[in-house]
Amino acid sequence: MDKSSTLLVHYDKGTPAVANEIKEALEGNDVEAKVDAMKKAVMLLLNGETIPQLFITIIRYVLTSEDHTIQKLLLLYLELIEKTDSKGKVLPEMILICQNLRNNLQHPNEYIRGVTLRFLCRLKETEIVEPLTPSVLQNLEHRHPFVRRNAILAIMSIYKLPQGEQLFVDAPEMIEKVLSTEQDPSAKRNAFLMLFTCAEERAVNYLLSNVDKVSDWNESLQMVVLELIRSVCKTKPSEKGKYIKIIISLLSATSSAVIYECAGTLVSLSSAPTAIRAAADTYCKLLSSQSDNNVKLILLDRLNELKTLHRDIMVELIIDVLRALSSPNLDIRRKTLDIALDLITHHNINEVVQMLKKEVVKTQSGELEKNGEYRQMLIQAIHACAVKFPEVASTVVHLLMDFLGDSNVASALDVAVFVREIIETNPKLRVSIITRLLDTFYQIRAGKVCPCALWIIGEYCLSLSEVESGISTIKQCLGELPFYSVSEESEPTETSKKIQPTSSAMVSSRKPVILADGTYATQSAASETTFSSPTVVQGSLTSGNLRALLLTGDFFLGAVVACTLTKLVLRLEEVQSSKTEVNKTVSEALLIMVSMLQLGQSPVSPHPIDNDSYERIVLCIKLLCHRNDEMKRIWLETCRQSFVKMISEKQLREMEELKAKTQTTHAQPDDLIDFFHLKSRKGMSQLELEDQVQDDLKRATGEFTKDENDANKLNRILQLTGFSDPVYAEAYVTVHHYDIALEVTVLNRTKATLQNLCLELATMGDLKLVERPQNYSLAPETSMQIKANIKVSSTETGVIFGNIVYETSNVMERNVVVLNDIHIDIMDYISPAVCSEVAFRTMWAEFEWENKVAVNTTIQNEREFLDHIIKSTNMKCLTAPSAIEGECGFLAANLYAKSVFGEDALVNVSIEKQTDGALSGYIRIRSKTQGIALSLGDKITLKQKGSS
Repeated sequence: MDKSSTLLVHYDKGTPAVANEIKEALEGNDVEAKVDAMKKAVMLLLNGETIPQLFITIIRYVLTSEDHTIQKLLLLYLELIEKTDSKGKVLPEMILICQNLRNNLQHPNEYIRGVTLRFLCRLKETEIVEPLTPSVLQNLEHRHPFVRRNAILAIMSIYKLPQGEQLFVDAPEMIEKVLSTEQDPSAKRNAFLMLFTCAEERAVNYLLSNVDKVSDWNESLQMVVLELIRSVCKTKPSEKGKYIKIIISLLSATSSAVIYECAGTLVSLSSAPTAIRAAADTYCKLLSSQSDNNVKLILLDRLNELKTLHRDIMVELIIDVLRALSSPNLDIRRKTLDIALDLITHHNINEVVQMLKKEVVKTQSGELEKNGEYRQMLIQAIHACAVKFPEVASTVVHLLMDFLGDSNVASALDVAVFVREIIETNPKLRVSIITRLLDTFYQIRAGKVCPCALWIIGEYCLSLSEVESGISTIKQCLGELPFYSVSEESEPTETSKKIQPTSSAMVSSRKPVILADGTYATQSAASETTFSSPTVVQGSLTSGNLRALLLTGDFFLGAVVACTLTKLVLRLEEVQSSKTEVNKTVSEALLIMVSMLQLGQSPVSPHPIDNDSYERIVLCIKLLCHRNDEMKRIWLETCRQSFVKMISEKQLREMEELKAKTQTTHAQPDDLIDFFHLKSRKGMSQLELEDQVQDDLKRATGEFTKDENDANKLNRILQLTGFSDPVYAEAYVTVHHYDIALEVTVLNRTKATLQNLCLELATMGDLKLVERPQNYSLAPETSMQIKANIKVSSTETGVIFGNIVYETSNVMERNVVVLNDIHIDIMDYISPAVCSEVAFRTMWAEFEWENKVAVNTTIQNEREFLDHIIKSTNMKCLTAPSAIEGECGFLAANLYAKSVFGEDALVNVSIEKQTDGALSGYIRIRSKTQGIALSLGDKITLKQKGSS
């Protein structure tokens, strides 16, 4: 049997005290030294020492002390020492303490009486308690409430002992009388708790006879009432209607703790709309009134659970939930937005978007450091709203376009992606979005946002005026050409003067000139661009973002500019009747492209142009020089079609995920169903009727059916020893988030009694044993169950190993049976999750731990291998199915999962099919912590061959 601990004291590991030193201090007359010695004795006992030699010393020198601190420490000492022998009989010397305890229970000081009564609550030995019962009963009528409340607890503890009912035959009746006359709130609470624990019927009768007064009771008593209601409703579900009314009345209590417990009890007992609405309303009120962030997060978790089970009711409270955005904490804001986005309907979408717009505006004026991140969350939320309900896009798109030039790049990029999707899904907004984008394009300063904005300009400028404005805007933002000029020698800019070249370009006449400060400089009259060393031309003040980004070496942006200009020129050819204007624009576009190539190949650039960008710009130049209808169709139509297909696939994928979430369980055809309309409604309130209807519906749809599969339990049983070992052991492992529970069944296969049998366990990884091992005796050919609890602190494959040690009566040597290792699977801690592509890339760049696993498998199909990895690692594939369709010989996909500890696991699978049909490549795992990267890598290495 496990020994329960009743005392927990911090023990600072230092030099342990010696028993002789303690003994000397206890025999002296110094009170402070005695206190210190008693503390050391208690620490030694807590640390596993027995120190039996101190008992008589304490009886002689400590028992008689009048000091309150010493008396309190004496009771702690008596609580910890062993009071029984190996056979379970009370040690004879324990009789010595009975008289002292009786004296304490009759002591004139109420503190001594109170702590002694509290000590009796922890005594399990009937022989010690029995002579003290009359004194305990006398304390029920003591003048001081501290004594009375502890006397009630002592009676409850004694009554619960194996022969306790014989010691206090009429205890429930006595306590019921005390409950009716007692005025102290704590004593009253303890009395009601005693009735609830030992005589539930009496507690129920008292509650029902005082229904009208429950709301005026003390907070602690109301909490016990709620506990009683939960207990009664589990055993008698048919009677829960009358108790739900009590809970509803308690919702108006002044204590936040009581209100929270009421709401939780309502949700657990009833599915009636009135009850759920009252609970949700309570959570929302607490959410706005509580200032503690942890409390707010817990309340949001409760609301999230309600949203999953009772979405229709939660939809009505969406604005109340959104009020939690007033908290400056980002985690609270994120959770609030996640809940709200799942509750949006046609009826509340306008209110929600209006509120989100106000929050976006607030982020501009505030000076909080996290404003950029919060704004990004709001933009993503508005994006989600506009995708679900396109009619609201017109009210938000122009406001959000002001943030295209936001200093927070992620936020600005989200706006650009939002605008790109809205302009396709809302054709009516196209003209206003394009006009606004061209007006504000110069404000965009981020190299990641410009390509997206340029793509929108290239695809959606359709009319002549829009195309001309688009080309003009790009030219303005690029500034004057060329991007750099060549001057033969660097000259002071403030004194340089333009000299007209001589008629002969081949001859350069040089002469010294006197500058304004009196110094000499050489001036050349020949063509400076022919013989010069290059310098950057910064352009005029109006030329902005594109020029600045190109001069920093962003040639990918240069390729995007070239593609956008090409699309605009091809569209201009369709809408512009004047060939002269078209040719003029083509030549200007060609000049820009050639200038970008020159800049990329010049020493002025921070680095040379990359091959991809170079080839892309050259392709655009060739296309503008040799235009044809087929190329026009590809550039002006096919690109847009691909984008439309991507959006429709994304929407389809989201719909499928939503359907999968809303799938309900089905009842068996032979299940019994009560027909509500045939029931007697006499004396039932509206709430009770609603509750019964909901219960019947749940029974009909199979929600009451438990889906625990016994086969799954068998899979978790691990054999720890061999069949030929003298002790056979097997473990049933239960993993529940932060705890691992081991239930080890130990079977004695010998004909002898095994004494001091001990299950010794040790762990490797982030696992920690909670209890110290206990010793047991095991009779011949019998079995017993030993429980062990292990705490988990991170997502990592842990190992539990150990052995069983025992002694037999014949041989006093200790026998050891080594156990098989128990491997705790990382799959118990990670679950599939979803994140945006931008978030995935951000985390991929930030995370410092990477584990690279080479592909080594017998599977020959790329898609089949990817599906096998997804199944083996319990991860979600973020790459769209359309992106990995077809047979092209290679495949790249991103996988994502989240652990119960909130850790992110990122996986990139890159594989290629070799000529012999085998797959090669790498699987890269990245995470913030080392444990998850290594454990996931080991799992993939083990599973990737294709074995189950």
